[in-house]
Order: sequence, then C-alpha cells, then structure tokens
Amino acid sequence: MSQQVQSSFQQVQVTTTPWANPTPAGLVALGVACFCFFALLTGKVVAKDAMPLIGCWLLGGALIQYTVALIDYKAPNSTGANTFLFFSGFFMLVGGMEMLLKTYYLNTGLTFDVRVDGWAWAVLTLVLLLWTPAFFKTPLALLTIVIFLDIALPFITLIDLGLIEKSYAVIPAYALLGAGIVGIYLSAAIVVNTAYGRAIFPMPGPIVK
Repeated sequence: MSQQVQSSFQQVQVTTTPWANPTPAGLVALGVACFCFFALLTGKVVAKDAMPLIGCWLLGGALIQYTVALIDYKAPNSTGANTFLFFSGFFMLVGGMEMLLKTYYLNTGLTFDVRVDGWAWAVLTLVLLLWTPAFFKTPLALLTIVIFLDIALPFITLIDLGLIEKSYAVIPAYALLGAGIVGIYLSAAIVVNTAYGRAIFPMPGPIVK
C-alpha cells in the first residue's frame, strides 16, 4: 500500500488521511447530468422549456466535480483528478452555460452554429477513448461507466457536426442512462462499504491488476 492515501477509484475502505473520498459526490453529479441528457435526447421533456433548468443542474455538478478533482489531485489520483477536472469544466460548466445561452437566444430569435460544439466534442471524445485503458486498473463498475460514455460521446459528436441524423440520439441517450445508473450504484457502494469497513455492496475489482 502506498504511503499516501489510496486512489479513490481503486479502494473502497476507510483510510487514515484527513481527506475523505470525494468520488461518490462526483458520481452523483455525473448521474444527474446523464439522466437529464437522457430525458432531453429522448424527448421525455420539452427541450426549450427544460434547457435552462438542466443548465442550472449542470452548473451545480461543475462545482461538485471541480472539488472532487482538487481532492483527487491531493490523493494523488492522476486518472480520477484529471478526468473529473475536464468533466467539470467542459461537460458541466460549459454545458450548463450553453444551455442557458441557447435558451436566451432562442427567445430572441438568434441562432447558433452548433457544429463548433461537434469539433469540441471530438476532442473530448478522443481524449476519453485514449484514456480508457487507464480505467482497466479501476473497479469494474467505474470502467463500465467509462465504456458507456465511450459509446455516447462519438454519437453526440457526429450529431453536432451534422454528419449523422438526430434520430441517432437515442443511442447516446441510453448509453448515458446506463452510465448514470452504474454511477449511482458505485457511489452507494463506496459510501456504504466505507461506512461499514467491509463489502456491503458487491464491488468487482479491476480487470487488470
């Protein structure tokens, strides 16, 4: 065991560090975002009416995930810290601000060329795909979340770039729903297992030791 606190993504137990494991809070924020986007992409909510509210939820998630990233840097947990940091900045903060901006300008009759979002999403998609092997050494539940996101992000990118029809949005929608559900379970497992000091919720280990 390392002299420093174990990676928050690799351990589900009480440690001696004065800093608690922040991962569950970050996963809850991820779950909220995934569920909101699922509702938006599947038409379960009216887009123009729901976007400003989703924007607010995403901004709240940005604050949580930024805090998680800072604590993970202290751990040190490079994989978790860097992932939560760019999630907080781009997926949450930028996503929330865009929701609010698009709502405001839609009401004024102005439009956006969202293809630029596709170019930005292309970077985030490639980064997550290239970082995925690092998550082979994390608990299986976390790897599952990343794989769901690996499925969702390419479709979101291609839709924003205008390269595929919006009808394909159902695929990333359900992938995000899957990521959100697994995130909820993983957050519960970390909190409850840590509280009891043993495995109450099953937590399969990494596929690469």
